[in-house]
Amino acid sequence: MELYRLGIDEARTALDKGEISPVDLTKAVLDRIEAVDEKVRSYVTVAGERALRQAADAEILLKEGKKQTLLGIPLAIKDNICTKGVKTTCSSKILENFVPPYESTVTKRLNDQGYILTGKTNLDEFAMGSSTENSAFGLTKNPWDFERIPGGSSGGSAAAVAADECMAALGSDTGGSIRQPAAFCGVVGLKPTYGRVPRYGLVAFASSLDQIGPLTKNVKDSAVLMNIISGHDIYDSTSADVPVPDFTSLLGQDIKGMKIGVPAEYFIEGVDSEVQASVKEAIQKMESLGAVPVEISLPHTEYATATYYILATSEASSNLARYDGVKYGLRVEGDDLIDMYMKTREAGFGAEVKRRIILGTYSLSSGYYDAYYKKAQQARTLIVQDFEKAFESVDVIVTPTTPTPAFRAGEKTDDPLQMYLSDIFTISVNLAGAPAISVPCGYTSNNLPVGLQIIGKHFDEASVLKTAYAFEQATEWHKRKPEL
Repeated sequence: MELYRLGIDEARTALDKGEISPVDLTKAVLDRIEAVDEKVRSYVTVAGERALRQAADAEILLKEGKKQTLLGIPLAIKDNICTKGVKTTCSSKILENFVPPYESTVTKRLNDQGYILTGKTNLDEFAMGSSTENSAFGLTKNPWDFERIPGGSSGGSAAAVAADECMAALGSDTGGSIRQPAAFCGVVGLKPTYGRVPRYGLVAFASSLDQIGPLTKNVKDSAVLMNIISGHDIYDSTSADVPVPDFTSLLGQDIKGMKIGVPAEYFIEGVDSEVQASVKEAIQKMESLGAVPVEISLPHTEYATATYYILATSEASSNLARYDGVKYGLRVEGDDLIDMYMKTREAGFGAEVKRRIILGTYSLSSGYYDAYYKKAQQARTLIVQDFEKAFESVDVIVTPTTPTPAFRAGEKTDDPLQMYLSDIFTISVNLAGAPAISVPCGYTSNNLPVGLQIIGKHFDEASVLKTAYAFEQATEWHKRKPEL
């Protein structure tokens, strides 16, 4: 048995039975990273020595009968989530040597369950991008085709899971940054409801949109991680104080009679024909399982991309003002304070981050605030209302995750608008604050994965996971692996 191929649930069973040890499992994953990451380039930092120490400790605890959900299981963390004592760079030169003095809430919760940190994964700088081409530390490759991108911004996490360089990973999703790379890499990616998972220790991009979530090899592993990372946090004023169900409890229940909304606005001209065909087949499969497809409309979808790129850049402009060379991160000395600010930010930020700061600052500036930021907030309200109305008549909504399969590296770098449109089917969900998952639902003639997006009501991740699990168990798509 190739141990690195295991998921969380399979590894937990084997560890508890004593069939494998945490050290063997961790060594297998680290050996896998050494063997393939030169090609894939998922990781910014590999925490090999630390991981082996953690594995040795886990072995002792297991022998003592300690029960923890993740005890001895190697996971990767996106490099914009703070890990105490391990570099957190956001794939930016401005934070290249930043070592957080504290632990994020989600990684603390993983620690409490005994996880092993394999390392920190690559991303678009400050999570701004859809291809991982904006990283200051190089492009991550798609394990299915090294000429293509893995998606973004959680491209490193998705590629690491697809290439079996960890059992699972955490990513963050601001406009599709978990679901889009999950679709491109043929893995499962869940964006929880806004407020379900604490953001304390997540380096902020757009605070009203960002959410942390899991990237996994199957749906059950997503439910397992959601049980651990969800729940109210006193350190995050936006975290919701609502009960957390056992997300694994509904898995395996049938979806007979569930109403599945199919929005006309997501099956439009310009969507790749093979993507459309795979998603329509997936809907038929759900129908064969007893679900009832219902045609619905989300009429303000066409305004989502414009709305998002005003609100997200405005919040980024505010959040990234803290990187000025004074307290932490890169400092480039100047003739005076203003000169130091300018030189530090010029040297530290990449082109896409600068573009978004400029866009956001313009949208918030005197004389333009009402025309852009205020108008975008009003449009966001209409998008939220679209979802609320749709969910009066359906249980979940299904759409393609992306309009195309993974595109070639360099294909969209000269045209930011084309790059922004690659998130067109995921952005609305963030604006609405709803939960959504991407699961593999097919492959193109070029053997590239296609993702199915399942969207749920606020705080109803349980129905999203139940639907995704029923579909996954009725198909074989999630079992395919890239040849490395």
